Amino acid sequence: MSEIIDEILSRLPKEKISDAVFEGANIVLYTKNKDFFLDDGGSVREVVNTIKKRIELRPDPTICIEQEKAEKIIKNIVTEEARVDQIIFDVQRSIVIIEVQKPGLAIGKQGENLQEIKKQTLWIPHIRRTPAIKSQLIESIRMVLYQNNDYRRKFLHKTGQRIYNGWLRREKKEEWIRISFLGGARQVGRSCCLLQTPESRVLLDCGLDVANEDEAYPYLDAPELKIAELDAVIVSHAHLDHCALVPYLFKMGYRGPVYCTAPTRDIMILLQLDLIKIQRNEAKEPIYSTDDIKEMVKHTICLDYEEVTDITPDVRITLYNAGHILGSALVHIHIGNGLHNMVYTGDVKYGKTNMLSLANTNFPRLETLIIESTYGGKDNVMPPSKDADDQLSEHIIETIKRKGKVLMPVLGSGRAQEIIVLIDKLIREGKLSEDLPVYIDGMVWDITAIHTAYPEYLNSTLRQQIFHKDNNPFLRANIKRIGSPKERQDLIEEKGACVILATSGMLVGGPSVEYLKQLAENPKNLLIFTCYQGEGSLGRRIQRGEKEINFQKGNKFETVQINMDVEKLEITGHSDRRELVAFVNHCNPKPKRVIIVHGENSKCLDLAKSLHMLAKVETVAPRNLDALRLK
Repeated sequence: MSEIIDEILSRLPKEKISDAVFEGANIVLYTKNKDFFLDDGGSVREVVNTIKKRIELRPDPTICIEQEKAEKIIKNIVTEEARVDQIIFDVQRSIVIIEVQKPGLAIGKQGENLQEIKKQTLWIPHIRRTPAIKSQLIESIRMVLYQNNDYRRKFLHKTGQRIYNGWLRREKKEEWIRISFLGGARQVGRSCCLLQTPESRVLLDCGLDVANEDEAYPYLDAPELKIAELDAVIVSHAHLDHCALVPYLFKMGYRGPVYCTAPTRDIMILLQLDLIKIQRNEAKEPIYSTDDIKEMVKHTICLDYEEVTDITPDVRITLYNAGHILGSALVHIHIGNGLHNMVYTGDVKYGKTNMLSLANTNFPRLETLIIESTYGGKDNVMPPSKDADDQLSEHIIETIKRKGKVLMPVLGSGRAQEIIVLIDKLIREGKLSEDLPVYIDGMVWDITAIHTAYPEYLNSTLRQQIFHKDNNPFLRANIKRIGSPKERQDLIEEKGACVILATSGMLVGGPSVEYLKQLAENPKNLLIFTCYQGEGSLGRRIQRGEKEINFQKGNKFETVQINMDVEKLEITGHSDRRELVAFVNHCNPKPKRVIIVHGENSKCLDLAKSLHMLAKVETVAPRNLDALRLK
């Protein structure tokens, strides 16, 4: 038993505690005493105030009433007006999840319904809003977790033991912090950093460069990285250049925790499954299997924004809104007993968009900032968002007038939903017809469903729209899903004008490439790029003016002429040059050192030089395989 649990139990009546376990950094006490569960006289809160750790008191599963009886009681307490959709029992943890359409009514005034459910059923109720669009993926994730409930409980307890049971590696009292860049340094793609202290080994992101087959993977064979010795993996957000290779770590034997937000977990699983599908369609051997993704699910610990948690004996993290895509996070890392504080931005958007609030800039302490620079070059200044909205509207209206089709290759997560919200806004303003068909292909529909499951991560305006189904931009009657190759072909042959949103955003596989092949030769059609096009991608080549593209078809090649209009419209979830500088200047406290990554060579160097001059801070733009000592 851990010393901290011994300390807790010494302050509570032992005969009333039947079990004490870790759930990651949290401590859970179980009791078989009904009266003590319903009223512990403030004794647990007193212990929390003393040891400053999160402790939860739960009923032992043996005293919870039968599920069938509990369900009847819950439906009697929660009024019909709240509209209960499903009730799920997490038996081992004595928790009941109640999915409703109106959470406020289900909770009741000052939580009175929750208290009554606890009192009558001895289950701990968690109220969850029913997503506006049902997501099969979310149901599948739940199923994996429930089927492996016993394993997960043991895993979380083992994780807590690692956090609280003292030091494994440290022999001397020396203190140092080292960070190695295994990918994403002076390039966009395959982001991966290894944080080391005498005690801890923590990996920040583990991504793939989808546009570069020759150097697609991070340097996971670097001598300082030993996968079996990793204590934790942190995923900043769900784009493949940051998360694609996390299941590969499990294939190679990693069995530690993966920390991220809940939307990041769900979206990255969907993108990873799609990556396997694309690799198989291209007759390639997938780098990992669905079993490796399931293993990752079993080991993922989801955190809310601003939830503080220890992940090793000397590393504590807090996730903050990064403003980039749904669930994207800035990772604040507190090392040692105040030894050093750093923030890893992943990808960051320091500006309000149609979907998200701008990135957080207030932190408890900050000495080192690791920041992206995708649009960090001196010429990377984006037009105001209103101008981008007006340009998009003009391009679509002109194409519709000539009865053409608008093809918009999009990233499955982030850009696609931003475009849907933008089109909804243009329809509300009368700039586009509400009958304009908007077709969604690829994984965009499933990720849109995930957006409706986590409205609390969206900005307040969009959140309120989702709460009222009649105003939900993702449920407009003109939005149609393409679910099969036949439906795709029917759409291509259809004569009417429309907008098509399809993955991938860089035209490196997926349905967007299939549409391009069929639509490219018709000058009435329009191709709009709305996201970053990686070096070497088909999208970048077309942007540069290539007019003939060769596609392999069996043993032969077919040549497609690019006669359709091509436009580039930057509707980006990344900060442009001005926003990056503003983000650094508004960081509170101001960092002493800024490390620039995730940008092309010239952009990293240019931003490093400018920040040094403008913000008066030390800057560095490392290369891949460089290592820096932070302390």
